[in-house]
Amino acid sequence: MRTVTPDRRWLPAAGLAIACTTLIVPPVYADVSLGDGNEGAQVEQEGSNSGGTLESRITFRGSTNGGSSSDSGGLAPIGNWTPPACWYEPRSAEEFAEYIEDMYKTTVNTPGQHGYAKTSAGKTREKYKDGKYKNYNLDQKDEGNWWVAVRDEDRWMEPEAQVCDEDPFWTENGTAPPVENAVTPEVLAELAYNRIQLPTTDVDLAPAETTKVNLPTWAWLDKAKFDKVSVTASLDAGAVNIQATTTATPVSLKLEPGTEDAETYPASGECAINDDGSIGEPYSQGKADQTPPCGIKYLRSSGDGTFKLQATVTWEIAWTGTGGAGGELPDGTFGNDQAVAVQEIQAVNR
Repeated sequence: MRTVTPDRRWLPAAGLAIACTTLIVPPVYADVSLGDGNEGAQVEQEGSNSGGTLESRITFRGSTNGGSSSDSGGLAPIGNWTPPACWYEPRSAEEFAEYIEDMYKTTVNTPGQHGYAKTSAGKTREKYKDGKYKNYNLDQKDEGNWWVAVRDEDRWMEPEAQVCDEDPFWTENGTAPPVENAVTPEVLAELAYNRIQLPTTDVDLAPAETTKVNLPTWAWLDKAKFDKVSVTASLDAGAVNIQATTTATPVSLKLEPGTEDAETYPASGECAINDDGSIGEPYSQGKADQTPPCGIKYLRSSGDGTFKLQATVTWEIAWTGTGGAGGELPDGTFGNDQAVAVQEIQAVNR
């Protein structure tokens, strides 16, 4: 069973954040199943939710083409775009009321709790129970939802995670929340982008481990090992039930030899994907005098060490979602290094 980082969280704003700094929320478990031939396998997501926040209701299901977390990785978006670091989600009136009441009782009853935290908790409770709102709008529970700010816990220190700073607010059903980053199928697709796990890009080489100076080295990736990868993000909370599936499709392989004393095939180092979904072409007998469609020729020895060949695959990203929504997201890349030993060709003089 593969363990993944904890899920997203509520972000209590203003008074909530102050009042809840000492609370500990029980661990959250999100069930994620693997697809594409891995049906039935489970990825367990768990982690302690500290700091007085509640977990997001977004769940993720996706394919990693098998393997473990040690042989896969995430997309690096091309350009300046990044998935949202914070967003807003709905909660029912009952859920929100329970949260505020539990927060208040725990804060005021915790031994040694600072007075300002108790005061802040009291003001927050008053706002939603007896002040601006009446009894958490429970009498309108079928007419709307509370919307709360949520942030990506892996990015909570980034400036982008601080822009969702609205206190929880009420929005009637069928009305768009009056904030940016309110969760939609597209926002779910962008969050799924951040969860896509990709296979390693160790390419097959011929010669496999040790090549020779000035000898073309063939490189390729089989379609069977390298295919589309998809992750589906879903949210069923309050009156909102939406989902989106984000799919990454490999389109090219970039080879960087690890030294300037080398040539790539093609010269750009970009190996395009073939019609059958593979990249490059496997070496076979009889091709020694041919130029590989994808490969490298090293012009000097690596000595007693190795060169770090970097193989990076570019992935095109598309998504579909609830209500026929869909589109494209920025391309992403994922790559890794592999060691290549290069030897001088030894000549024998008689």
